[in-house]
Parts: sequence; C-alpha cells; structure tokens
Amino acid sequence: MGDVWLLPEEIPDTLARARLTTATPRELRRAGIEVAFSALPSGKAGTIETALAKKGIPVFSNASDHRMDRDVPLLVPEVNADHLDLLTARPGGRAAIVNNPNCTAAGLVVGLAPIVPLLDPVRVYVATYQALSGAGVPGVPSLHIADNVVPFIADEEEKVAAESLRMLRSARPRDARPVRMEVVAQCARVAVRDGHLEAVTIEARRRPSLPEIRAAWTGFDPLALWDLPTAPRPPIELRSEPDRPQPLRDRWAGSPRRARGMAVTIGRVRWDPPLLRFFLLSHNAVRGGAGGSVLNAELALRAGWLGHPVGRPPS
Repeated sequence: MGDVWLLPEEIPDTLARARLTTATPRELRRAGIEVAFSALPSGKAGTIETALAKKGIPVFSNASDHRMDRDVPLLVPEVNADHLDLLTARPGGRAAIVNNPNCTAAGLVVGLAPIVPLLDPVRVYVATYQALSGAGVPGVPSLHIADNVVPFIADEEEKVAAESLRMLRSARPRDARPVRMEVVAQCARVAVRDGHLEAVTIEARRRPSLPEIRAAWTGFDPLALWDLPTAPRPPIELRSEPDRPQPLRDRWAGSPRRARGMAVTIGRVRWDPPLLRFFLLSHNAVRGGAGGSVLNAELALRAGWLGHPVGRPPS
C-alpha cells in the first residue's frame, strides 16, 4: 500500500470515498480543470508545474522549484500582493505559476512588513524553533528528535534570507520601497508537532516610539477591503503576556473560523534602540502551506488574474 499518512483531523465525508487517479496535464485540461494546487515534493514538482502552466492551467504551488523564477510571484498577499504584476511578463501567454514561500519566511514577512518602513533595518536576525511537520513525511526519526534539538535544517537559512528579501521588495520599479537590509537566520528543529516559533532581533536605523511600533502591527490589515475568505482579520495578533506566543496555545490564531491558523502571533516585544526584539509564531502547515496557497488563489481571482477582473492588487 505504500506510505500511510495519519492526519490529526477526520477525513471530510465528501472525500472519504474519493479515489485517487492519475492524469496528464493534457487530460486535465480536456476535463475542464481550471486551477491546480501543487503540494508535490520539491525537486519533482517543477517539471509537472511547468507542464500544467503550458497547458493553460494556473498553478498555486507550495514547492520550492519555481520560487526564485523571475516571472513567478513569490506571494504572501498581505505583504506583496503587487507581485502578481509579474504574471504579465510570462512569455507566450503561458498560464500562471504562483508560489508560496518557505514556511518560515511566510510568517516572518507578515511580522516584518508593517515595521520595516518605520525602522529601516540594517539587519534582521532570526533564530527559529521549527516544528516537526515542517520536515514533511516521513519527517524526523523519533530517536533523533526526542529529548533533543537539531540545530540544522538543510538549505533552510538560505531560503529564509533570500525569499524574505524578495517578498519585501516592490515588484513595481517606480515604487519607492527600498530594502537596505540583511536577513541572518539560524534554524533548528524542535519536538513540536505544528507551529514555527521565531526569535527576531532587528537592528534599526530609525527610532520610532514603542507605541508607534505596536500601532503598526495592530493596524496592519491591507486586505481589509478585499473580502478574501481565508484572510485572517487581523493578520497579526499582538500578545501582552510575558510567556506568549507558544505553539500549543497560539498556532491556530486567526478569525473567522475559515482563517484559523492563518494569523501570525507576536509577543515579548522589547525596544532598546537600535535593537527591537520579539517572538513570532505562525502555523507552518497552514499559513506556510495549504492555507497560504488558497489565499494566493483567492487574491488572484479577486484581482482578475483568474476569470474576470474586479480590481488591482493592493500596494
């Protein structure tokens, strides 16, 4: 039978008796499939996603293969919705590929986006405590992680740095949104099922007040007028308790119910200029995985990249 995936949730009744079948991109197109969501393993996904796009099927991907392609938006809608403009550069009218970022970067950039203009950072240092589910299936052997922390995740630190900087830059050349900073990451795997906790330290050029920093986080809601079902309102939840956020208590942050797990939680905020320090938590398998792909597709639909135009992506 191959690998058996044991999921924590019950299988919905609508899928309980569904059968998996194989089909080529050509067959999918003939069957009227309009959109594909890709959760294929990185290294295998790229060829299949390209083939789907060439057959006119837009792809919303969680794999890493196309993340740094020049004409592929690497998208977190609250942060860089304007990057959908990159789709106009696709040669020959090919359908879109839109990518999620690395699951760690997905939460990080939501926390950074409101405060980068205030602080004008020199560097962002981030130390991560990453959940087991981020390793995929079959994951980390139990004897390697029980009673242990593994301070190495292959290629993770490089992805966090490169992808975060790409998302925080503007895709519109005329927009004045320079990013003059470095991202320095150290990543570790910990014995937590879901939820990536990140300790962030920002070395800032500017000196806003702490109330201004907090207000930037609590007032951040760039998708407010877009009515996207999977968008959390608000996208950032700021905690005042000294011991939050915690994966067990905060990984499902986000409302309405459909947006559970999509909000980023920030706490333990300390501002001692030029250093701003805080902890950030996001659900790696929701905001950094399937939920992120669904939100990307909702934005693309509402912005007119799928079907009929209804508006321009928010800046």
